Amino acid sequence: MENQISLKAEVAELELEAVIGFNGHVPSGLKCHPDQEHLIYPLGCTILIQAINTQEQNFLHGHGNNVSCVTISKSGAYIASGQVTFMGFKADIILWDYKKRELIARLSLHKGKIEALAFSPNDLYLVSLGGPDDGSVVVWSIAKREAICGSPAAGLNVGNATTVIFSRCRDEMFVTAGNGTIRVWELDLRNRKIWPTECQTGQMKRIVMSITMADDDSFFYLGTTTGDILKMNPMTKLLADTGPAKDKFSLGVSAIKCLKMGGLLVGSGAGLLVFCKSPSYKPIKKIQLQGGVTSITVRGEGHQFFVGTEESHIYRVNFTDFKETLIATCHFEAVQDIVFPFGTAELFATCAKRDIRVWRTLSNRELLRITVPNMTCHGIDFMRDGKSIISAWDDGRIRAFAPETGRLLYVINNAHRIGVTAIATTSDCKRVISGGGEGEVRVWQIGCQTQKLEEALKEHKSSVSCIRVKKNNEECVTASTDGTCIIWDLVRLRRNQMILANTLFQCVCYHPEEFQIITSGTDRKIAYWEIFDGSVIRELEGSLSGSINGMDITLEGVHFVTGGNDHLVKVWDYNEGEVTHVGVGHSGNITRIRVSPGNQYIVSVSADGAILRWKYPFTS
Repeated sequence: MENQISLKAEVAELELEAVIGFNGHVPSGLKCHPDQEHLIYPLGCTILIQAINTQEQNFLHGHGNNVSCVTISKSGAYIASGQVTFMGFKADIILWDYKKRELIARLSLHKGKIEALAFSPNDLYLVSLGGPDDGSVVVWSIAKREAICGSPAAGLNVGNATTVIFSRCRDEMFVTAGNGTIRVWELDLRNRKIWPTECQTGQMKRIVMSITMADDDSFFYLGTTTGDILKMNPMTKLLADTGPAKDKFSLGVSAIKCLKMGGLLVGSGAGLLVFCKSPSYKPIKKIQLQGGVTSITVRGEGHQFFVGTEESHIYRVNFTDFKETLIATCHFEAVQDIVFPFGTAELFATCAKRDIRVWRTLSNRELLRITVPNMTCHGIDFMRDGKSIISAWDDGRIRAFAPETGRLLYVINNAHRIGVTAIATTSDCKRVISGGGEGEVRVWQIGCQTQKLEEALKEHKSSVSCIRVKKNNEECVTASTDGTCIIWDLVRLRRNQMILANTLFQCVCYHPEEFQIITSGTDRKIAYWEIFDGSVIRELEGSLSGSINGMDITLEGVHFVTGGNDHLVKVWDYNEGEVTHVGVGHSGNITRIRVSPGNQYIVSVSADGAILRWKYPFTS
């Protein structure tokens, strides 16, 4: 045991340099900090603090599962965030110190999920709302870091409460709303009780999606799933007015924000952003954005604001000209693959679902987006000359695009029967090797104008998961989920060697000297194989839990990196077979991982849509 502990101590931490990602599905998850310099938003289990004017990022790690809500206190001193967890387990709320960027306290009472959070105006209390399995509202003392009191959030014959907002002036009043319920609560600190008053809406039955409070507490506004807005008076608990009478907001009012100068900013589920005023709620200014609006956050007095959408876009809008600027974007589906062009680390390409995106490495900016609607891209590769991006699609086609413009260069139709699952190119740019869902490996000759099938190699029984080509283009290795890796002769176009193991192979790499390959897959073992006779040299325990999905080896072959379902990036010493560095930061399963040419960075991508860039730990 002591030996194990001493080993553990030697494993260093990988330095996380940058994250490209934003979970746009968290309701009002995007927040602008009162210092007007930082945006705060969730990505998986992490909370990102992104400087607006520079590239600087800070990360708040502490949640064990996906973050479901984020809020910032009025003074900006505290951040609170809630998470989801498994059925019946307690879901934590974490209180963070903004200045120190560290955890102050874990507050756990609710089960299953934290639906919403709100701070009182003078940072005295935090109110939290449990999810559908919990259904309670709890008031916490920030000074004592403990619960003061709690109560069921909604009555017996109505639905769940899903949103909460505090009064802007008084520390003793807050409002919860949800499916058929709108309640104004009074906190009675002496008796440690909270008293609800049900608001009267008469005949109207509405499901509330979003809520905002006027600065002087005179009214609060509720956005509903039916696309109208209710204006309520918190003193009389009566409905003041509703609207719009005609053109209601399509797919519901998913985000709403009261401005200091009067008027409302309204975001709809169809991606419409509107400035309107009570009582008519007719659009005075409007713009159409990509993806349903989930957050609107104001910078300062409201001269500028930021909008987050479901498609993980973050827009900056200036109020006066009401024009949107896209300031950040990322994949909103699982990222399937990542590749660097040959010999440069300045940019890289990723693919997820229907998108292929090219990114500039240092600035995290998207340079190009190629979209093929309703299809899924399984893999991409750059041609060695950098003139095309070759991509594998689930409709059985191989598509090639120009990397500067995104123009479609050519399509190989019916390349495979059950979708193209893996792809690789040769360094002379004359061949593309593709693997399909049915297990065939096909070699294509790529001419100036023509693409010709050279050979179909039928050996694998199940889908091909990874293809790597030898430097001299005379052989390649394919890994398959049928438990075999096959080394093919690309000159005679036949099988050289076959490797069998009791696993679904997910990834394979040539050692740079090309006398060995390393493989890994669902059995969590990293195996070294002799290419000459297909014998296993050694097996390492690659991870304690979950499959290993991605691996890459450095050009020198001294170190290699792996990532998988345990959400950890590991750097290994090839000869020693030991982990030297571990990177913690992903909150989804890692799908692919690459070391950049020149060994500056490691870039890993995961199923939650995140792209993480790590500093390569060794100087080459």
